[in-house]
Amino acid sequence: MSIRNDIKFKFSALNIAEKLIVVNTAVFIVNALVVFLFQLPFDYIMRWFELPKGFSNFLIQPWSLITYAFFHGSFTHLFWNMILLFFVGKFFLTIHTTKQFISIYFLGAMAGGLLYLLSYNVFPVFSGVNSSLIGASAAVMAVMIYVCTYMPNMEVRLFFILNVKLWYIGAALVLIDLVSLPFSNSGGHLAHLGGSLLGFVYAKRMMQGDDIGRGFNAIIDSVSGLFSKKKKAPMKTVYRDKKSTTQSGSTVTSDHQKKIDAILDKISKSGYESLSKEEKDYLFTSGKE
Repeated sequence: MSIRNDIKFKFSALNIAEKLIVVNTAVFIVNALVVFLFQLPFDYIMRWFELPKGFSNFLIQPWSLITYAFFHGSFTHLFWNMILLFFVGKFFLTIHTTKQFISIYFLGAMAGGLLYLLSYNVFPVFSGVNSSLIGASAAVMAVMIYVCTYMPNMEVRLFFILNVKLWYIGAALVLIDLVSLPFSNSGGHLAHLGGSLLGFVYAKRMMQGDDIGRGFNAIIDSVSGLFSKKKKAPMKTVYRDKKSTTQSGSTVTSDHQKKIDAILDKISKSGYESLSKEEKDYLFTSGKE
């Protein structure tokens, strides 16, 4: 196996969160190398992909509503975003699929970018401030708050000594952004809040059986279809669905969905670790069907 094929194989074996970590890190390294080797200003490349605060500038580079999330201002900025993405990705992909992760991640980035853009053009406090937005924080926060909302009572161990429920962590992160808003990095905290709101609403609707990312998934599938001759079967996610319709039009609840709902209720009340091995395996298998 050639080195190229070996790299492609190893990359394909990663889950979507790990792939995004690789892409974000690669973008940071390439940008830093080009800037260093050609003695360019640090933002020489970044300025074409960052999200500007002005509407007129945004209209010139509309792609920046997504691309800003792949650039970081420092190694520390990148490091902490990727660490959080790695851990929250593990939680999310336990109960949902890759396609679902992609929807929340990119919709979270766009929601954070839009809140930043609107705020800096509506509120007088930001008038005259020279600013632009970069970083994956809004996208990561969307996934984080989704998990905290969908599995609020699941406990995680902090600092190896303290068990904390996920909803406590989510509430604390949102509170920190709200309190920090007037003092420093206001644009970043606004983006965090936009991503958090998207994650919260997405989770609440998903718990009611409504996937608000279906439209976004359809767009992604359409774009992917332009570059692929093979049609892939649509991926499914595991969520509450109180009703399913038979061919005759009558509404019934399947035994399979009843079992899924019972497991999800158990996660919500007692946390993921309260599940038996059989329940975990059943949930994992159902998410891949």
